[in-house]
Amino acid sequence: MAEREQRLKGLRKSIAQLEFELSQLEKEVAENKAELRNDPTETVQRHVRLLHEYNDIKDAAQGLMGLIADAKGVRVAKIHKEYGVDEKD
Repeated sequence: MAEREQRLKGLRKSIAQLEFELSQLEKEVAENKAELRNDPTETVQRHVRLLHEYNDIKDAAQGLMGLIADAKGVRVAKIHKEYGVDEKD
């Protein structure tokens, strides 16, 4: 019986420690959320929207460079170089 009581005492101590750690982590999360300038969901949605806009603009620019290349009778790579567009752009 004493062994069971010791085990229960140890488990209760572990639970208390874990509850304390949980409360500390919840406090830390609340502090971090308070420091955010905007709601994270709104920020992600904004970034997705901006990425779509960027891709649309990039696609239009690539199309224009293709038309310029066709008009000049050269490869698109030459037009990229002429306008200072890097492979990573």
